[in-house]
Amino acid sequence: MKPRGPLMIEHRLIEKMFGLSQKEVLEMKNNKVVDLLFVDTIVDFIRTYADRTHHGKEEDILFVKLKTKDLNEKDNTMMNDLINEHRYARSLVGDLLDAKNKYIGGEKSCLPVIIEKLEALINFYPGHIRKEDMEFFPNTELYFTKEELDTMLSDFWEFDKKMIHEKYQKVFETLSKKYL
Repeated sequence: MKPRGPLMIEHRLIEKMFGLSQKEVLEMKNNKVVDLLFVDTIVDFIRTYADRTHHGKEEDILFVKLKTKDLNEKDNTMMNDLINEHRYARSLVGDLLDAKNKYIGGEKSCLPVIIEKLEALINFYPGHIRKEDMEFFPNTELYFTKEELDTMLSDFWEFDKKMIHEKYQKVFETLSKKYL
């Protein structure tokens, strides 16, 4: 397996999650109420899985290694575009969380903002994923030797092994601020 294999497998789960999200957005529109558990779950999924785990492998491993290569202008521009798209997704999630918190605080007028941010994420990810799967990953793996690709794949597995510990260390740190 090449390094793009695990990244593309992650893309399939992200796509499925946003498919479910479309159904929940429709429920919110029809019922005029926010399912707070759903919003918390999708925020956790995006922040932990899509951003920290998936984008983390791209930004902390793949892109770092690509920066040591002599990328052509098109591939370099696409890498920078992808980094900016990751920032955009993070911004949408932050806005979604802010709107949810205001909604909890009694600002029911935030329902359309929550829906808008969810729809923006749902609409954003398919194009982003398509760009990575169809163009960026196949084009940029050509910059690496087989040995470099094998090392990168090992780096991805090691990165994943650490993620669960990182997540729950942060959970502890957040709770300890309240209780310790």
